Amino acid sequence: MTGRPSRWLAAVLVTVLTAGCGPNETRPEAWHGGRIFLATGNTTGVYYQLGGGYADVISRHLPGYEARAEPTGASVENITRLAGGDMEIAFSLSDTAADAVAGRGAFRQPQPVRALARVYSNYTHVIVRAEAEITNFASLRGKRISTGSPRSGTDIIAGRLLSAGGIDPERDVRRFTLSLPETVTRMRAGTLDAMFFSGGLPTPGIADLLASAPGRFELLPIADLIDPLNATYGSVYTTAELPRDVYGTRTGTPTVTVSNMILVGADMPEQLAYDLTRLLFAHQGDLIDVHPEAGNFTRQSASGTDPIPLHPGAARFYRGG
Repeated sequence: MTGRPSRWLAAVLVTVLTAGCGPNETRPEAWHGGRIFLATGNTTGVYYQLGGGYADVISRHLPGYEARAEPTGASVENITRLAGGDMEIAFSLSDTAADAVAGRGAFRQPQPVRALARVYSNYTHVIVRAEAEITNFASLRGKRISTGSPRSGTDIIAGRLLSAGGIDPERDVRRFTLSLPETVTRMRAGTLDAMFFSGGLPTPGIADLLASAPGRFELLPIADLIDPLNATYGSVYTTAELPRDVYGTRTGTPTVTVSNMILVGADMPEQLAYDLTRLLFAHQGDLIDVHPEAGNFTRQSASGTDPIPLHPGAARFYRGG
């Protein structure tokens, strides 16, 4: 199920769910009726897995609240729905979040979002069909390429990478904006030549694709695009090697990385933002059980969200208040 219920329905659900509970199990002042919706991403991506784990932690350990992870088109859609009050928490790539705060790129004006934490880094996967004879980034020209779900962080970074490589993303390739499950289906069918996806390691949908046909698909190295990319967009992008053992490739793959943020609205109550941040660390082991990327942030690294402002509640947690 996608999309959130109406506020009226949410109130009914809370009434039903809390009927008969003891006095210490609910809090009448619960924000938004105690319902927290998390905007995540494609169902075969890390956002959706971790979002589900985080929602479970919230529901089990934050009295008066029940949370649910929602599949979405990812970063841009997530921020738009968060700012519009349709979601309470959103996962986003930091480059998209920076655009939102500044009111640029996909956002016509600054968006009222704040950060709870900077978490793990996304690795840009550029995967090509071996039969398409794509030997380097320049040979993507003229090919059929999926750049991810519309209005996703993957779609944004794919367009920026193509431009950094001297390829017009609208004229020089046959560009398709498809979800990860649909992209994988079309790659297997041979109706796409290449795909982009920005995700944590491992991304389930990509692991399935590469494992299903060894030797038929290859990861393309793109780390050499970092200089033109950062010349235009600043130091939000970095490079790293995608290790060979993640997907069982012959060698590691140098690629472009970007960090992920957990965002909330600026209007979230300070104590709730504090509690939500606290849960990330108090129950980090539970999140690691859901996906290993949950182990790739610490209190120190998580607080480094610049240029996205920390929510005052999150800032108080990191100060030890």
